[in-house]
This record gives sequence, C-alpha cells and structure tokens, in this order.
Amino acid sequence: MKMMMIAVVGLVALAGTAMADPLEGLWRTTADDNGYSGLIEVAPCGAALCGTLIRSFDASGAEASSPNIGRQIISETVARGGGEYRGKVWAPDRDRTYNSRLMLDGDSLAVSGCVLGICRDGGTWTRAN
Repeated sequence: MKMMMIAVVGLVALAGTAMADPLEGLWRTTADDNGYSGLIEVAPCGAALCGTLIRSFDASGAEASSPNIGRQIISETVARGGGEYRGKVWAPDRDRTYNSRLMLDGDSLAVSGCVLGICRDGGTWTRAN
C-alpha cells in the first residue's frame, strides 16, 4: 500500500510538470520606442498567465535599472488554441494597456495589441534560457 501511494504521488508530480503551458518561461522583448528591452517571466496567475518584468536592458544591451522591474507586463492571458493567446499587455514606453494577441511559434512570440481601435505591433519576443 505504501509503495502504491508513493507511485501515485510520483505520477501526480510528473503530470503537473508535463502540463506546464508552452508560454511559461523567460522571454526577451524587442526594443521599445526608447530602445529598451526586457526579460519577462511568464507564469500562471490564477486561471490565466501573467508575465512580470524581471530585468531591463538599455539600447546597447547593457542591463539597466528600471522602476518597472517587478511590474506585470502580460496579464489575464489565456490560450485560444493553435498557439494563439489573448489577454492584456502593458507597454511601459507608452504607459498603455492593450488587448493583446500573442502568437507562439516554437521559441518566438509575436506580440500585438489594440486599445480604443488603435493597434500596435509589439514585435517578436524570443525565448530566453
């Protein structure tokens, strides 16, 4: 009986690992209007996915301080199927939150969003290791 319980616990732990969403992990953004880019950590937040800025880089690629470290860049994001995600994305360079469309293709993430009919291409982010 004890061995069976250990086996069940092990299978549950493996199932949780296998069920991680493909969007989870670290993503390097493209440069914004000011030339800054960031490292975003995407993880579950409730029933959705959220992405938090954990590092910032200046136009030369050097790490830079930012008052936005720790701020959610991606929020309320859910999978729609076929690599598509919908939710919200906040753009620090314009201090606007857009209704986002994220398209995941392997280690590339095409980011775009709209607010009040005005749309913006957020470029293609790359998975960071």
